[in-house]
Amino acid sequence: MNAAAAVNSGKTYLGIEFGSTRIKAVLTDGEHRVLASGEHAWENRLEDGYWTYSLDEVLSGLAACYAELAKNVGEQYGERLTRVGCIGISAMMHGYLAFDEAGALLTPFRTWRNTTTGRAAKELSELFGFNIPQRWSIAHLYQAILDGQTHVKGLRRLTTLAGYIHWKLTGEFVLGVDDASGMFPIDGDKMDFDEDKLQRFDALTADRGFPRRLRELLPRVLPAGEDAGRLTAEGALLLDPKGALTSGIPFCPPEGDAGTGMVATNSVRVRTGNVSAGTSVFAMCVLERPLKGCYPQVDIVATPSGEPVAMVHCNNCTGELDAWVRTLAQAAEAMGAKFDTDMLYGTLYRAALSADRDCGGLLAYNYLSGEPVTGFTEGRPLLTRTPDAKLTLSNLMRAELFSAVSTLHIGMELLRDAENVALDSMTGHGGFFKVPEVGQRIMAAALNTAVTVTSNAGEGGPWGMAILAAYRIQRAEGETLADYLDRHVFAEANCCTLSASKELKDSFDTFIRRYKAGLPVEAAVIQMLSEE
Repeated sequence: MNAAAAVNSGKTYLGIEFGSTRIKAVLTDGEHRVLASGEHAWENRLEDGYWTYSLDEVLSGLAACYAELAKNVGEQYGERLTRVGCIGISAMMHGYLAFDEAGALLTPFRTWRNTTTGRAAKELSELFGFNIPQRWSIAHLYQAILDGQTHVKGLRRLTTLAGYIHWKLTGEFVLGVDDASGMFPIDGDKMDFDEDKLQRFDALTADRGFPRRLRELLPRVLPAGEDAGRLTAEGALLLDPKGALTSGIPFCPPEGDAGTGMVATNSVRVRTGNVSAGTSVFAMCVLERPLKGCYPQVDIVATPSGEPVAMVHCNNCTGELDAWVRTLAQAAEAMGAKFDTDMLYGTLYRAALSADRDCGGLLAYNYLSGEPVTGFTEGRPLLTRTPDAKLTLSNLMRAELFSAVSTLHIGMELLRDAENVALDSMTGHGGFFKVPEVGQRIMAAALNTAVTVTSNAGEGGPWGMAILAAYRIQRAEGETLADYLDRHVFAEANCCTLSASKELKDSFDTFIRRYKAGLPVEAAVIQMLSEE
């Protein structure tokens, strides 16, 4: 079936993902080829001490992203987009979206980026014997209870960003198992929230003025492939205010960006891993056995089909690197240079490959926000050097690229050394890998393993969500998600696997030793440069 016929017949699959800096929609055919895409840029804001997006921005961004997709479909295929085979919504995991009985938001959306729940995360981790990171939904809730925040008494529903959008479009209050695993610990055998830990939480909060059992507030958990509802008439108008899109379209379970990253890199089997690198960076390792210990640097989450995953999540990756790229672009533009974004990033990233082994003596920290892996609740980007250091473009770019993956290295080092976690493959995706080879080799140096990038790496999470939508409709009876990916999506994938050269690995090892030693300097800068 050609693309126009697929669009006309509705035999297509739509994945929409809400990332940190853009909302992107991808439309695929039944063979998972991308037919069209659309996107909408947005940014979080720091308001009253919390990183947030307004729900008006969420819904307007959803409509704007879909409108661009529909426009591109019309221009490319001469067809009006009126129906698709299945839709899937994914978004940044974790965070806190609290609603009352009528569905009204009780307090502004608190995103994964916030590091304001230290006491709650520590107490819950001790209570459960299970690491509860600061960004998890349950940590936000418990911190609000500890702080006596007034909105808590009216709380009747708690969900994530993907769960909220899915709820608005379908009326179904559900969540995919991967996204749910970033709200509260999951019982993998039952594919549901851990009942013992739910009861422990209820006992903990019973005398703190919290009037509800936690399970009453949380979404229903669904594994990949399950029926998650259908697009309502009201939801269709939210997605497409022009009214062309018909209601009744099936939905797959809404998921987190970690889950879609696993799908988009074929990393849902035991002993496979992937690393998603963009505004934040996280590595996922599908475990063959439970970890022996409980570590604050490691989350235990789940694949979209429920297998346990060790996740090392770092709040900061390319944000500071992008700021340097923009600054250098301004200098070039001031001199009349003409270039596009791909050329700019390609030129600057490739410059890093010719840097001095010690980055010329430069040391950089990319902490725009707090970084729990290294124990920071706030961040201050920092570039420092000795007076005789070699401040060149190549050394600057290598230092900033190394900085972007250094915290991830520290977390993954723990998994390797303390738990002997072994992987058969590590696949990368996200903006860090868009310049051919450079990000891949830098990441390989940081993780001390070969890194694979597929031809679809640039599509990332939205494409992974479209695959989950297709799996909901096209899977054979009893066909697992891992088998579906192997047989129907990646059987003929174009892959590139690269390792770091000895020079680059030695260079990173030199940098990371200085990086660890210099963390007290970063702490001192945070203390001195307090934000008003």
